[in-house]
Amino acid sequence: MELRQLRYFVKVAELLNFSEAARALCVTQSTLSQQIKQLETELSAQLFERTSHSVSLTEAGEGILPCAQRAIYEADMCSERIGDLNGMASGVLCLGVTYSFAPIVSQSLLDFMKLHPHVRLNIRYGSFDELIALLRKRDIDMALAFKTADSMLEGVQSHILFQNYLAAIVNRYHALASRQVVTLSDLERYDMALPSKGMQARRVIDNTVAPRCSLNVRMELNSVSLLLHLVENSNMVTVLAEATIQNSQSVKAVRLDIPDGELTGCIHTLANSYRKRSMIEFVKILTDSLAIRSRQTDW
Repeated sequence: MELRQLRYFVKVAELLNFSEAARALCVTQSTLSQQIKQLETELSAQLFERTSHSVSLTEAGEGILPCAQRAIYEADMCSERIGDLNGMASGVLCLGVTYSFAPIVSQSLLDFMKLHPHVRLNIRYGSFDELIALLRKRDIDMALAFKTADSMLEGVQSHILFQNYLAAIVNRYHALASRQVVTLSDLERYDMALPSKGMQARRVIDNTVAPRCSLNVRMELNSVSLLLHLVENSNMVTVLAEATIQNSQSVKAVRLDIPDGELTGCIHTLANSYRKRSMIEFVKILTDSLAIRSRQTDW
């Protein structure tokens, strides 16, 4: 049994499509099929059920998948630890970043690349739930995301970077832009463009804001950059974490006068997992960044 065969098996199990897996692995489909067949022969078990229209895992395939994933992870960690000993002369750091967190980390990413030119960054953007799922699968080393009070993350450690709050985001000429706080009755007077379900800010909106007022929701988007662009060029209002508008001069964040509107900016890692030296170095850079220090960082 070869590590390469396990990698092939895991990729097919993830995609359930031999041709897509072959493209992802940069091998021919015949090579992939041959390696899977050799693995099945060695294990004396069929791992996939194949038809002309679909591919699915057999009971044996489902049984060995977690073992294969752990074997690949441990093998990769061997390489990472040697890389750490060699002073980060190589290696890959896989980061998960939510759409709302992206403006906060952009400068830190550039600074890290300058200081550590031999470490490749692999950035995955997604919703909070999507990134936690990737973290549990060990597809990313850590997730940068806001955490709400009701977020229950078994097996995940959440390290607080800063405290933040939910805010009404408007263009700088909007009637609400001069306010110190915005009430729920204020929101009811305007058309709303909201982040899509699954995003952390939307979770707080649905749990805290929506039950207390009647919002006129005209649009939902899973792109924060497009959401802010639309707000900038219209009289619509959106609701996001205040930190989301980092580096933006064309919109303003006004604190919402609501209970339970607090958001916590966190680094999420798997509990008791190995921390790459590159990850530790990136955290130092991020913690010392102006975007974090201006929001009372406490790592």
